Amino acid sequence: MGEQPYDSEELLQQLLAEYPSLLAGSQMDTEKPRRWLLISREAGLASDGDGPDRWSVDHLFLDQDGIPTLVEVKRSSDTRIRREVVGQMLDYAANAVLYWPAEEIRAKYASRCEKEGKNPARDLESFLCNELQPEKFWSQVKTNLQAGKLRLVFVADEIPNELRRIVEFLNQQMEFAEVLAVEIRQFAGQGLRTLVPRVMGQTAESERAKSSGNNRAARQWDEASFFAELEKTQDSAGVEVARRLLDWTKLKTEIWWGRGGRMGSFTPIVTHGNAWTAVFTVWTYGKVEVNFQYLKDKIPFKSESRRLELLGRLNSIPGIAIDREAISGRPGIPFTALKELSSTQAFLGVFDWVMEELKLTTQQE
Repeated sequence: MGEQPYDSEELLQQLLAEYPSLLAGSQMDTEKPRRWLLISREAGLASDGDGPDRWSVDHLFLDQDGIPTLVEVKRSSDTRIRREVVGQMLDYAANAVLYWPAEEIRAKYASRCEKEGKNPARDLESFLCNELQPEKFWSQVKTNLQAGKLRLVFVADEIPNELRRIVEFLNQQMEFAEVLAVEIRQFAGQGLRTLVPRVMGQTAESERAKSSGNNRAARQWDEASFFAELEKTQDSAGVEVARRLLDWTKLKTEIWWGRGGRMGSFTPIVTHGNAWTAVFTVWTYGKVEVNFQYLKDKIPFKSESRRLELLGRLNSIPGIAIDREAISGRPGIPFTALKELSSTQAFLGVFDWVMEELKLTTQQE
């Protein structure tokens, strides 16, 4: 048998959809080999929460732990595989976290099953092998998306050295996202064909980084552990500020507890229409981060003037002075600025307004 090129990129994509095991999950994790659930081929992805699809991800898979796995397929003869495809994939990842809520992924999966004449519920149960209940699985998908826990996989018949070096670098630097390349060579002869996958990107350095990162990420914070840690680092006034912020969150929104190994956090998640937004984040090191970074991608806060209006409302509270340049980032406000009950109430009043703006805009569309 001799090595043969693929007739087309489409053929390689089709093979991957029919035989997901070509992603070589046993090479990615020898102790707990990854299994793959195909969600969709050509999965549409927007760059705007309310806009049309801008990109199309070649394949979207979930593994058995609910980690979204984005796959981009190229033949080595396509010159874009050396650099352009990397920027493309990073665009996908950044926007998937914002604009692919778990409910949409679930709907894509159901749609794909129905087109293929399959029952989505039975198909999922078969994939999970009784290891996890379906609702728990979809809950894990949501948690992974909120935490930015993704897997990015470049697939080709031959991975160029330039791409391999980039993948190894990204995989080493990223704490929660995993970046890999899978080379799938085709051999044929005497009426037979075999496909041989090989995973690249898992250097010793990246394995150590992921190991330490996973140890940090493994701690799931909750109310009890958050306040236990907070009492070690903050005075009673700081603890009281955090308590007020949590009480408001419980009353008004969904809550997401962080998974940091050293620093605990919780984030109010505002659901509006089919989207959600993390409006601010409270940390055990004694600060509240205002998430302009996420708000700027949501109507009405795409407009700089509206973000400046939000900035003005916050800066009108005594003790808060956020720079104008921070309206695209995540500026922190120390608990000391909110220690007075009136200051905390004013701060939360601003986010009552933010919630109403998000929901009102959704209703008007």
